[in-house]
Amino acid sequence: MRGRIYSDEKCPKCGGQFNNDTGSSLVCAAHPRLKASGKFKVRFGRQVTKRFSSYKQAQRFLDGLRFQVDQDTFNPGDWKKDHPLGFATLAMQWLEVKEGEVKPKTLSYYRNYVHKAIAAWGQTNIRQIGYGEIEDFLKAQDVSKKTQANIRACLHGFWQWLRRRQTLALHELPEFPEVSYELGFRRIVDKETQQKIIDEVYRISFHVNSKIWLGIKWLSTYISIRPGELLRVREEDIDLGNGFLSVRFPKEKKPKTIPLLPEDIEILKTIPRGLPHLSFFRHNPSYSSAEGRAFGEKYFYKWWKRACANLGIEGVDLYGGTRHSSARALRKHHSPEAIKRATLHSTNKAFERYFCFEDEDVLEVYADAQKPRLTNIEYNAPSDQPLTNRKRPRKKAKVLKFK
Repeated sequence: MRGRIYSDEKCPKCGGQFNNDTGSSLVCAAHPRLKASGKFKVRFGRQVTKRFSSYKQAQRFLDGLRFQVDQDTFNPGDWKKDHPLGFATLAMQWLEVKEGEVKPKTLSYYRNYVHKAIAAWGQTNIRQIGYGEIEDFLKAQDVSKKTQANIRACLHGFWQWLRRRQTLALHELPEFPEVSYELGFRRIVDKETQQKIIDEVYRISFHVNSKIWLGIKWLSTYISIRPGELLRVREEDIDLGNGFLSVRFPKEKKPKTIPLLPEDIEILKTIPRGLPHLSFFRHNPSYSSAEGRAFGEKYFYKWWKRACANLGIEGVDLYGGTRHSSARALRKHHSPEAIKRATLHSTNKAFERYFCFEDEDVLEVYADAQKPRLTNIEYNAPSDQPLTNRKRPRKKAKVLKFK
């Protein structure tokens, strides 16, 4: 049979090679109880030589090469020393492609996931990574189920890229394990409580920078804008003449233009404007070390939580307390379809996760359920008298009328 497993270790008793392959280990021919513990390598003709730390890994690799020969798919070029089909090589190429396609934050997540996979698989040939390897890798990650699902999606996108580049054929793509998770619901507040928090933000931050209060106010008003999107707004994105706000790099990957309310246009007219390329939400001169720099990713969140703490409100984050709370309150005056258009959700799944608007409809059903449906039925309260001493009422035929 083509190919063999070798070990560089020597027998500690006779100095001979461990060249007797038992199918589960390499042992010394003169001392069969002594076996190699490491430094294994596979030689497959003159084309392939590869080292492994365990016999099991080497045997699995050798079996894979033999299978490729049987299927007439063996290509010696796949196993060159520069690893053209190594996972690490191809994964880093994929990251370079993604650098120009996705947002910087998304790319940072991809890099994190890919580097974890490289630590697990290294330069393993891409054709040797299947369902089992991917499942074991996902289960080994000490993260939430949601993050596991994100890692799975990242790897799935990588393998689809290999198919589009024709590096792998369709039948060579591995099957991916399913990762089930259930998203939690954010805690929301009523409009009165929300306004108290916004007023507290005004009280504690307006003297520092008026745009802190304005940004949080906008998040509760323009419910189609996310905090991260708002922080990327530049001076040139605000069109006071036409009364519109343009959002750069929205999550939906579609242009997002928000009409501004007249009161907000008047507020903006009182704020000194900067150069077009500057971030609108930036630190003012009172922050000498950060003057002109854009607000950080959690800057709004920090002031929101500070205001909540002052009011004794716990468990309400910025996203739930602004966008979600406002959308829920709008249900009293608008239909779910109208609110969905305002939030710009593209799928019902995402919309239903954050905005459960069926309470009023369910209450109507419950109210109807308790209404009596039969007429001409007299309700008799139970008697304290034992049943044996009571006279049984004579049964009378009665026609039941249904509403």
